[in-house]
Amino acid sequence: MSALICGSLAFDTIATFPGRFAQQILPDQLHILNVSFLVPTLRREFGGCAGNIAYTLKGLGGEPRILATLGADGGPYLAHMQRLGLETRHVQTLAESYTAQANIITDQDNNQITAFHPGAMQFADRLAVPAGAGVRDGGDVRLAILSPDGKAATQVHAAQLVQAGIPFVFDPGQGLPMFDGAELAALVAQATWVTVNDYEARLLCDRMATDLATLSRQPQLKGLIVTLGAQGCDLWVHGAVQRIEGFQAEAVLDPTGCGDAFRGGLLYGLEAGWDLPRCLDLGNRMGALKIACHGPQNHRIEPIVVR
Repeated sequence: MSALICGSLAFDTIATFPGRFAQQILPDQLHILNVSFLVPTLRREFGGCAGNIAYTLKGLGGEPRILATLGADGGPYLAHMQRLGLETRHVQTLAESYTAQANIITDQDNNQITAFHPGAMQFADRLAVPAGAGVRDGGDVRLAILSPDGKAATQVHAAQLVQAGIPFVFDPGQGLPMFDGAELAALVAQATWVTVNDYEARLLCDRMATDLATLSRQPQLKGLIVTLGAQGCDLWVHGAVQRIEGFQAEAVLDPTGCGDAFRGGLLYGLEAGWDLPRCLDLGNRMGALKIACHGPQNHRIEPIVVR
């Protein structure tokens, strides 16, 4: 069985600022903000949420199928995915666009400032969930994830997944501010699971004029997951919350892609039929593994024997 990964493929340019953003930004001068950060280290990595999630899921032994767009400059990324053995038949190259680009600066406290150019990603609604892909129709796609993508693509793919009978994780991530309360409510109502970080959880509840307990009581939701970094994550089910403790990382080098690594672990467990706490425990392990490595697709993962 496989998991359909809808979301971005992007080139990440990652720079490290050896100080603290908080020491460079004056809160009372935000109306005339003009800051510059000296970044002595710079790397270019393969990234984007769909690529990062698929990397971890594949490393664990899962079978991700990526539904995403690349631009005219995306040849090296396509070759990279093929070297990893990732399924790329649903990856489309758009000659009129650049591949999405993320420019990320990380400070010594692992805070990040990101500028993101969507490029080809903003046309991902041209892609369709493959007909007959779901298990109900004789296909091999057991579940899917809607990770950050173009706004229209997220809405279109949600409706297509419902029509295909494919349960999915709604993972709005940094794309959450694109949606108003009614749009978010419609997406959550179609999802089987929702996963957000703690900041996104507050924004989601604010936009929808609700709280986590109430949100988690939606009858179709099997779980509302709020990631908490090193503290692990909270699992909300029908109004009750359970803390799934995090893991001590061997080193704290680069937070870029940690949330995606978590989601790769979550999907592996869901694909294998595990209960949610076990899925989230694996997700926490993957996040701790990733943060000890530079870049979102360089951590080494041992495949899991499912028991």
